[in-house]
Amino acid sequence: MRANRSGPVRRLRAFAGQVGLLAVLGLASAALLTGAPRLANEYADRGLAADVADLPYQVRDISLPMAAGIDKARTTQTGIEDLDPYREKLPQPLPGLITDQWYSAGIEPERVGASGDFPPFNGDSQPGLGLRAQTGVDEAVRMVSGTWPDATAGLPGGRIPIAVSQRTANALMLALGSRFDIGSLVGSAKVPVVVVGIFEPLDTTAPIWNAMRLAVDPQIPMMDGERFRAIAVTDWAGMNAAGPRLGSVTLDWHYRIDEKRLDASKAKAVTDAVVRLKRASPAPGTTVVTSLDVSLIQLGERLASVRALLAVVETGVLASLLGLILLAARLSLERRREELALLRARGASTATIGRRTLAESVLVQPFAVLAGWLLGTLVPGRSALTEWLVPVLAVITTAAVPVLAMSSQRRVTFVVRRQDLIRQRPSARRLTAEISVLVLAGLGVFLLRRRGLVPDGGVDPYLVSVPVLLAVGTSLIALRVLPWPLRMVGQIAARARGAVVFLGLARAGRGAPVTIGPLAVLVIAITTGVFSGVVASTISHARDRASEQAIPADARLTGNTFAPSTTDRLDALPGVDAVTAISLENARRLRTGPSASDRDLGQTQVLVVDMPSFVDVMRRSGVPDDGVPAALRNAKRTDGPVPALVSPAIAAEVGDGAVVNVQGRLYGFTSSVVASSFPGVEIGVERFVVLPWQALPVPDFKPINPTRYLLAGDGYDRAALLAAADDGQREWRESVIGRPVDALLAPAAVTTLTDYRLGLDRTGGNELLTLAFTIGALGGSGLALLAVGFAVVAEARTRGRVLSRLRTMGLSGRQGRQLLVYELLPLVGAAVLAGGVVGVALPGLIGPALNLSTFTAGVAARTHLDPLLVGGVLLLVVVGLAAALVFENLVNRRMRLGEVLRLGEEN
Repeated sequence: MRANRSGPVRRLRAFAGQVGLLAVLGLASAALLTGAPRLANEYADRGLAADVADLPYQVRDISLPMAAGIDKARTTQTGIEDLDPYREKLPQPLPGLITDQWYSAGIEPERVGASGDFPPFNGDSQPGLGLRAQTGVDEAVRMVSGTWPDATAGLPGGRIPIAVSQRTANALMLALGSRFDIGSLVGSAKVPVVVVGIFEPLDTTAPIWNAMRLAVDPQIPMMDGERFRAIAVTDWAGMNAAGPRLGSVTLDWHYRIDEKRLDASKAKAVTDAVVRLKRASPAPGTTVVTSLDVSLIQLGERLASVRALLAVVETGVLASLLGLILLAARLSLERRREELALLRARGASTATIGRRTLAESVLVQPFAVLAGWLLGTLVPGRSALTEWLVPVLAVITTAAVPVLAMSSQRRVTFVVRRQDLIRQRPSARRLTAEISVLVLAGLGVFLLRRRGLVPDGGVDPYLVSVPVLLAVGTSLIALRVLPWPLRMVGQIAARARGAVVFLGLARAGRGAPVTIGPLAVLVIAITTGVFSGVVASTISHARDRASEQAIPADARLTGNTFAPSTTDRLDALPGVDAVTAISLENARRLRTGPSASDRDLGQTQVLVVDMPSFVDVMRRSGVPDDGVPAALRNAKRTDGPVPALVSPAIAAEVGDGAVVNVQGRLYGFTSSVVASSFPGVEIGVERFVVLPWQALPVPDFKPINPTRYLLAGDGYDRAALLAAADDGQREWRESVIGRPVDALLAPAAVTTLTDYRLGLDRTGGNELLTLAFTIGALGGSGLALLAVGFAVVAEARTRGRVLSRLRTMGLSGRQGRQLLVYELLPLVGAAVLAGGVVGVALPGLIGPALNLSTFTAGVAARTHLDPLLVGGVLLLVVVGLAAALVFENLVNRRMRLGEVLRLGEEN
């Protein structure tokens, strides 16, 4: 009994190399199957949190506003008691995702005007100064002077105490004790107020200021006729006193979603909860203001696309690993062929052989898979739904050798034959299987393009395996086609001097080592690597085009409105090679003619560009200028309508021409060019008009002011650039309001083309993309080299006999290595060609299912083949052949080629 128990252990020691190789492959497969999905979940959660954090507060937060009258029965502070009850009534899981909450009562500045102790303003409009009381505001400020409003103390004349920010006080020239009135714009009611405090926010970016940004940064008029807008803060008693006289007060219960508590697994539940919330608000009389459901759907589509891409890559790598596991099992049986044949000769049944090999596998393979699973669980991230496949993997690695052993010993043979000389016609069963693989691959491509990879919210196992089926089908075709050119080349090589080329091609043409096993694994591995590289190159190229579309220059300088003299200021700065001014306005009115009776065509984005300087900046920045049509470049100033480029949506409405409002003045234009995009127009804008600045009849008394600049050059001082731009903004504001200003509505900001491009790489889900590309490129390359190694080792014994015979005929060691290269070159070449073709074609075949445009800022992702990828594939061929020589050298040292030939071993 002791001898029987120690038998499997002794055999494991004797075949430690083959058993260890199979164990390592099982461990790697389990680690990949466990760790990669966990890391994918980690990156998906981080990407989702980052995307939600970047959303505007109106989108990510939940607000419950209500217009209500204030009376003795219901005061403004009554709503504070409803904050917690309303939160608990939110549909699950929303209550657990809320990190902070506020309640406010306010009167917006659009409905009221301030008058009294104010310096004169240009125009007759009164400054809009709204009132607001909000929980938590007094704890988020530092009082510069005065005290926090307290209306309960009672002030002379019934005045309501207010506090304003330092910027508001500076803009309106207010001080402690300033007294004035706030009156309704739709009536004669007025409320006397007095400034009792001036504050500075502790953190101007704190979420508590999101819904009352005008309380921190007042809006200063930029054009004639615009109103000053700001918000003053009071207490609840002050709001109770002002509300009944100024009209209805807007009450708002505001709940902030914590992006850190939100992960990808909750996105669907949160989306459904927000949809239910919009149908039935928990607060009677309120409306629900949030777009979190829409944003989560969009973010979910992006994550679904990258998960689909990752699933395709992982499936390819896992298929390659499973193929290597089967090759390792066959290699182990090849080493034990004589042992198993002897057992059969002594009367052992196939079941006995299966039990014998299973007793060995059970001692190693399950524990190797378990170790791989434990290693995968160390990877950060949530556990994935793929871990149930780990026991299946353990069964496959454990049963591979026993099943193949029983299958190989169904027919007992005691004479070793030269397998490379055996040519059999494929059986009907094998032809049927091969045709079935091709049909399944073709059907899968059709379904992929129709349904996508995630038709029901989860990855379809069949559809995600379509690339593997395509690779296997291509390898089957290559296996059938390859012998024909090899025979023709072999016939040519037979007439040439030297026998090395002829012998290598002859062995390859007879089927060794170009067999379906190594070839299929090689093709799958190379397909996975090439596919990952092509997708990465496609996305990178599309992002380059998106960057040049958004910023067609070295840098873009943005602000609110600049004085015309700002152009000369910027052009004079050292390091600025060229500069062009741009006026971009959103929501401008479009009409069929200048009179009031003409038809209104709605709103559009208007881009006014000086085309000669614009093209000069693009060329100096190295950005292609083919998107600027000649009709706009050569446009000259006339008294009539100017030629314009319009989007297809605008062209369908305006016909030959129309008029558009540019900074308060109407300009006529004709639709000379129709294009869906123009450099400088943001991607996704469907309604836009581009006018050539140099052709517009702009009057001197009402010039067009730039709203942004494009710069060429990279040696400028960034601080000096921003200072010159802010001076230009300040000059224009002072000319509008007639006095100095110290606060800017939108300080100038500069964004370089490089910064914008890097920003696209930092979008949510990009870490998942990087993970997919890394697994595909490194995994595909590494497994391809392993497949070459298996092909070498599997034929090592047969090749050793050939080399032993040839060396007796004078074959040198160098010629022996050349023989291996010529023998493997068809295998590697066919695999690289087949895998490369499938890998390059896959993005086009299944591109609609991957929806790659979600990663490219909306630019169409057209397949792009990077020359470096081609060079990398060729380098892989060289490395593969070099690795084969290394494997061959190691095997030959152990085999002792001089002792390979045995008398009577072969016929």
